[in-house]
Amino acid sequence: MLSLLSTLVGLVQLTSLFQIAADGSLNKSGSTTISGYSTQATDTIPSDTSSTVNLEEFLLIDRAYQLRNEESNALDIVKQGFIRENRGGSLMKSLERLPGISTIGIGSGASKPLIRGLGFNQVMVVENGIKHEGQQWGADHGLEIDQYAADQVMIIKGPASFKYGSDAIAGVVDIRESPAPSENGAGGTVDLGAKSNNAWLGGSVSLFARKNRWFVDGRITYASYGDFRVPTDSVFVYDFGVELANNHVRNTAGDEFNVSGRVGYIGDRLRNTFSVSRVSSKSGFFANAHGLEPRQVDTELHDRSNRDILLPYQEVDHTKYINKLSYAVGNNLLEVDLGYQRNNRKEWSQYVNHGYMPPVFPSEMPYSSSLERAFDKEVISLNIRNELFWDKHILSFGASAEYQDNAIGGWGFLIPEFNQFSYGIFAVEKFKVNPRLQLTGALRYDHSQIQVSAYQDWFPSVKDASQATEADYLYRAVDFKRDFRSLVWSAGFNYVPGDISFKGNVGTSFRVPIAKELAANGVNYHYFRYERGNADLSPERSFQLDLGTEINKEQLKVSISPFLNYFPNYIYLNPSFEHDYLYGAGNQVFNYTQSEVFRYGAEISAAYLLDSQWSFELLGEYVYSHQLSGDKKGFTLPFSPPPSGIVSVTYKPALQGNFSSPYITLDCRLTARQNNIVPPEKLTPGYQLVNLRLGSELPIAGQKVNVDLQVQNLFNTEYLNHTSFYRLIDLPEAGRNIALSLHYQF
Repeated sequence: MLSLLSTLVGLVQLTSLFQIAADGSLNKSGSTTISGYSTQATDTIPSDTSSTVNLEEFLLIDRAYQLRNEESNALDIVKQGFIRENRGGSLMKSLERLPGISTIGIGSGASKPLIRGLGFNQVMVVENGIKHEGQQWGADHGLEIDQYAADQVMIIKGPASFKYGSDAIAGVVDIRESPAPSENGAGGTVDLGAKSNNAWLGGSVSLFARKNRWFVDGRITYASYGDFRVPTDSVFVYDFGVELANNHVRNTAGDEFNVSGRVGYIGDRLRNTFSVSRVSSKSGFFANAHGLEPRQVDTELHDRSNRDILLPYQEVDHTKYINKLSYAVGNNLLEVDLGYQRNNRKEWSQYVNHGYMPPVFPSEMPYSSSLERAFDKEVISLNIRNELFWDKHILSFGASAEYQDNAIGGWGFLIPEFNQFSYGIFAVEKFKVNPRLQLTGALRYDHSQIQVSAYQDWFPSVKDASQATEADYLYRAVDFKRDFRSLVWSAGFNYVPGDISFKGNVGTSFRVPIAKELAANGVNYHYFRYERGNADLSPERSFQLDLGTEINKEQLKVSISPFLNYFPNYIYLNPSFEHDYLYGAGNQVFNYTQSEVFRYGAEISAAYLLDSQWSFELLGEYVYSHQLSGDKKGFTLPFSPPPSGIVSVTYKPALQGNFSSPYITLDCRLTARQNNIVPPEKLTPGYQLVNLRLGSELPIAGQKVNVDLQVQNLFNTEYLNHTSFYRLIDLPEAGRNIALSLHYQF
């Protein structure tokens, strides 16, 4: 992966996103010389040369467009400006405007990504070169990412296992923090925000300083919000009517506090950055839709305040330490990423007994009666990459390794403790046939081993506990170990004859089954169901064909990205005819199984610049999935997003006075009815949403401040999002929301 930063003094930022051949030498004027490839700004792939070029004269023109022409995968790149103008309650909500990207919303403070209708552990999230590892296997578990710290996000659509390994079978969300300061001095940013729907208040402050070759920076982010509001005063939770006081979804308030810091060294050949971050959040679950007795809710207590966080709720602390090292010499670029992270998650809920569980929680237990579940995962990651540039070839090769250890706690059980070790080796070659045509080939081998620990119930499965024997304390999980191996390949091309480009990629990808799929055996209180794993699952495999065409003219830009996708053994949760009465209140049993699946779809984007003030945009996405075998043969896949599109018009008035770069954008999102479902999913009606965005750079108190205002769901439309966490109980999405953002850089 390649990354370029053209700085004021001509320094090259060597990261693993945009890579350019460099010998890393600095001359006395402070500029960097690059050999092996031309550094002229052009819409085509640079031609091969052996000359040396001074980067002080380098002009960067639409690097995102250039990278799309160099990578055979379908991808999108967004910067902080896009995130700021579309800021939602989480990073993924801010990216949802991109075609092919949707989210599983979890209230108003968290969400997880779907790429082309696939999510959970099928989508890999990478932050600063290290794979983000939390409890991402649950629909109620959001990503522990500070969206204010994300300077740039690259989204790869489609399998990318040959570069990233397991879990990249559906795509990758690659998040990068801001580059190092370009010159000596100090500065920072201040971001403030407010949202009307859930009374969200918060902001983020960053500071940085650089002295010669050393730099430091840090960031603090805080946000607090109340219960979000929906355009209805009542909902039905599994046929039980629930009234909502003043349209508030009770107990969905939360708060978030994040801190991060970096220290780095920028040398002639060597660069090293050490960063530490901690993302902490506390958020409530909808009180009437959690646990085994949703009717037994003290509504009077919950409705006294819209900002308190009562039972049930979750607390998450995610800590990361990442060291990034790069060394450039001659035509070689070596990069080493080393990371440690710990995800500590606790779910708190009132103890309710069912089946053989004792009516009163025993006082001698080592944890509180309100600690429903706890997960404590520690992860060590290592990535080593080397880029070799010569003649018309760019050869990338390297290795990665990861060790996970997950402990559990609490009175509720879903998955056992486990540890997992995996490693992979890969090689990727890009061959430039001529200035217009580039060919890419990749090969990767991976091995993963998971060790699952036994789990024995803390209560006996007999009516009279005093008469229980050791055999009455049932084992929900047994010790077992599984090994998985996989070899994947990829081949692609990029052809850029002029202002039109063509790309294609064909290959295989894989995903190792996670502990939940292999060993789950308990009630999922968020979904009112009993989930049972399958220790015999094989690795998920995918075969995919991606194509893409892009037209990039002065006034018109059009991109079309169709794809075909075949899974011989897709893993999914299949509802059965069984019901559990031992550990729950007759919950339906769902079993993890595998089936043959065929998928296809496309994304389209078109932008037309009418003149210097008016522009129009069209974004669209479509995905179709069909199960070819198994109990759900003929059905689609769960959480399949319906066809949708955005029609947008932007006006940039030529205002006089204090306004700088003003804009007004009106988005109309059209979403079709989702008739293709897999039981127990429900049909979801189509809907139309109108969102308004406007902003400008304004002088405030003598300082220039970027002001962005959004009116989301302008007409307070009541609608259901098919991929929402709360779709199962017919809870509509949030109503009208006015969001104000202020950004100041000094």
